[in-house]
Amino acid sequence: MNRRLLFWLIKAYVKKWRKTIFFFFAFGLLFFFILQFFLSTIIAKFPLIQKETIGVVGAYPTENIPQFILSDVSRGLTSIDKRGVPHPDLADSWEIKDSGKTYIIHLKQNQFFSDGSQFTSDSLTFQYSDVQVLRPNPSTLVFRLKEPYAPFLIILSRPVFKDGFVGVGQWRIKEIKVNGTFVSSLTLAGAKEPFKIRIYQFYPTQESLRLAFVLGNVSQAVGLTDLTFKDKKLNVFPNAKVTKDTDYRQLVTLFYNTQDKDLSDKRLRDALSFALPPTFIEGERALSPLSPLSWAYQQNTLYLPDRDHAKLLIATIQQDTKASLPSLTISVLPKYKDVAGAIVAAWKQAGIKAKIKIVSNKPDNFQMFLGNFNVPLDPDQYTLWHSNQDNNITKFNNQRIDKLLEDGRKTVDSSARLKMYTDFQKYLMDEAPAAFLYFPYTYTVTRN
Repeated sequence: MNRRLLFWLIKAYVKKWRKTIFFFFAFGLLFFFILQFFLSTIIAKFPLIQKETIGVVGAYPTENIPQFILSDVSRGLTSIDKRGVPHPDLADSWEIKDSGKTYIIHLKQNQFFSDGSQFTSDSLTFQYSDVQVLRPNPSTLVFRLKEPYAPFLIILSRPVFKDGFVGVGQWRIKEIKVNGTFVSSLTLAGAKEPFKIRIYQFYPTQESLRLAFVLGNVSQAVGLTDLTFKDKKLNVFPNAKVTKDTDYRQLVTLFYNTQDKDLSDKRLRDALSFALPPTFIEGERALSPLSPLSWAYQQNTLYLPDRDHAKLLIATIQQDTKASLPSLTISVLPKYKDVAGAIVAAWKQAGIKAKIKIVSNKPDNFQMFLGNFNVPLDPDQYTLWHSNQDNNITKFNNQRIDKLLEDGRKTVDSSARLKMYTDFQKYLMDEAPAAFLYFPYTYTVTRN
C-alpha cells in the first residue's frame, strides 16, 4: 500500500468518525483532570500511613516504661534541663513551704489531653508513697510530704496521665503488647495525625537488636554501646546513619568491698585507683560520681593515673604486713569483660595481680565488682552511699558523708545544697569506696 493511499484512508476515517473521536478525546481529558483532583483530595484527607519502628534494649513492665518513650505521650508538671535544674512545664509555677514538706503546684491553663478533654488537677492520678495529694481547685495541686525532700520537683518531671494512660503529648498510646509481665512492643499514633505511627520494639540484648536492624525489622536502633555485627560495623551497612552520644545517666564503676580483709585498707584502694588506665575507649572518663553536666558537679583529679605512686603505696602495705600483696578478684558483668581486661593489664604494670570472674548479676559477696549505676538527675545519691542503705553495695560507712547526704536531700536552699554536695564529692573521692571509670558512649543507628 503506497503512502498516498494510506493518507487517503486515514483522512476518510477521521472525516467519518471525527465527532466520535473529538467526544472521547474531550471525555478522556475531562476524566483525567477529575481523577487528578479526586486523588489529590483523597490523599490530603487520608494520607498514607507513615510508620517508624524503633528498637530498644531492655525488659520493662508497663509501670516502668522508659521516660524517653513516655515523653512522646505526655509531659511532666516540671521539666529538667541538662544541668538537673527544674523548670515549669505543665505547671505554671510553684511554691515550697514548711521547709520543703509542702509543694503547691499551679497548673497552666488551656492545656488538653490527647483525647481532647481539659487538663485539670482532678483528672490526674499519682502513686507516690508517703505523699498526700490535695486538689483545692482545678488548677492547683498540693503535695504534702512526711519529711522534707529537695529533689521532689524532679520526681514531678515524670510524664503525667489520667486513667486509661491518656497523656498531654503529641502521641497517644494505640496498643501495648506484653510478654509475661514485660512490654514486648508499644505502638503510638499521632494525637492530631493518626496516620503517623511509631512502634517501640523491645529486645533482650544488644546483639538481638543489631540483628533486627540488619534484617530490617526496625528502622532505628537506640542505646547501642557496640556497633559490631559479625565482624562488621553497622555504620558500613547501606543507608545506615550513626549518631554518637554520651550517656551521662549511666556511670561504669569499679566498686570496692570496703569490708573485705584486703580492701578495707584504704591504701590498697588508693593504689588500685592510681593504677587504672588513664582513658577508656568505651566512654568519657569520669572524675566524680556526678554527671559533669550537673549544677553540683565538682571535678576531682585526685586519682589521675600515677603508677609510681601506686607502686609506693603497695610497697608500704607489704612492708607493714610483712607479706606480698595477694591476688585480687574482679567480678564482672559480661558486657564489661574487655574493660576488666584493660584494668587488669594496667594493674599488672604496677605490680598488682588480679583475675576476672564473669557473673550474670551483681553478686551478694564480692571483692571488687565492675558494673554501673544510674546517675540521678539530682545530686542526691543517698541510696548509694549512706551506711544504712541496701544499695550501698560497697558496705561503705562514713558518718561525715552520711550527714551530708541526710542534710542534702532535706535542704531546699540551692546554695546550701551546693556546699553540701561539693563536700560530699570531695570526701567520697578521698575515701575511695569505688573508682568511677567512665560515662558510656551510646549510638543510635538509623536507616535512611
